[in-house]
Amino acid sequence: MTVASINERAAEEYFRRGLEAEEAGDFDKAVETYRRALNEDPDHEATSFRLAVLLDREGEDEEAIELYESLTAGGEVKVAALMNLAVLYEDHDRYEEAARCLRAVLESNPHHARAKLYLKDVESALSTTVQQEQRKLTTRDAVLDVPINDFELSVRSRNALKKMNVHTLGDLLKVSEQELMSFKNFGETSLSEIKSLLAGRGLRLGQALEEGPVVPSPVPAADRHAPADDIPEELSDRPIADMELSVRSRKALQRLNIQTIGELCSRTEEELLGCKNFGQTSLSEIKRILASLSLSLRRLDD
Repeated sequence: MTVASINERAAEEYFRRGLEAEEAGDFDKAVETYRRALNEDPDHEATSFRLAVLLDREGEDEEAIELYESLTAGGEVKVAALMNLAVLYEDHDRYEEAARCLRAVLESNPHHARAKLYLKDVESALSTTVQQEQRKLTTRDAVLDVPINDFELSVRSRNALKKMNVHTLGDLLKVSEQELMSFKNFGETSLSEIKSLLAGRGLRLGQALEEGPVVPSPVPAADRHAPADDIPEELSDRPIADMELSVRSRKALQRLNIQTIGELCSRTEEELLGCKNFGQTSLSEIKRILASLSLSLRRLDD
C-alpha cells in the first residue's frame, strides 16, 4: 500500500469522525478533526467544504474564503461552494467576485432560482456601492471646503491662519504641526485648539501631505452621541443577540463592535453605511426591527 493511499484512508476516517462530531453538535471537535483530515490529504474536497461551512458560521471568513476558492478553482462547477463563496464575497463588499460566482452557477444551471435572486441583490448592492462612493466624494468636498471662519477659534489662531493663507479645513490638512509652530505668535494653545477642531471631524494636520484624496474618517466612539435618553433602560441594555437578525446583519454589527440596542440606536444610517461590510439590505432589516420596538437610528439633527 502506497503512502498516498494510506493518507487518503486516514483522511477519510477523520472526515467520518468530523461528520459524527457535527451531528452531535460538537463543532469545535468537528473543526479539529476536519483539519486533521486535510493534513493527511489536502485535496479531500468533502472535508474542505464542511470545514469551510463551519468556519463561515464562526466568523472565520478569511480561511473559509480560501477553502471555497480552492474548491471552485477547477473546471467543475461546484454549486454549493460557489453559492457560499458568493455570500462571503458580498459580506466583504467584493460584489464583482460575488456576481462572478453566481453567474458561474447560472451558466451551469440557468434555472437556479436562488442564484437568480441573489445575483439581483448583488448587482443592486454593487450599484448602491457606486452611489455611496459618489456621496462620500461629495461629502468630502463639502467638509473640506468649510471656511475656517465658520468655527469658534481664538482671535490669535484665526489671525495666524489668515496670515498663512489657510482659509478652509482642506487648507489646514496641507499644513504640518511644524509649519504652524514655526509661525510667529503661534503657540501650543493655538495648536491644541486646531488639532481638537480637526480631530472632531476625523481629520488631522498634514493629512493631505501624507495621503491622496482625503476622506474624513469615522469619529471615534467616545465622540459619538450616547444612546437617546428616552430609550427605556431594559431596551437600551438589551443585547443585539436578542434581536432576530440575519446572519449577515449580525456579523456586520459584530464587526462594528455594537453590542446593545442602545449602542445601535446611537448610530446614524450614514455611520452604518460608511462602514465596510454594511449594506442597504442589512440597514433595511435593522430599521424594520427597531421600528417594531418603537425605536430608530439616530438622525443627524438629533
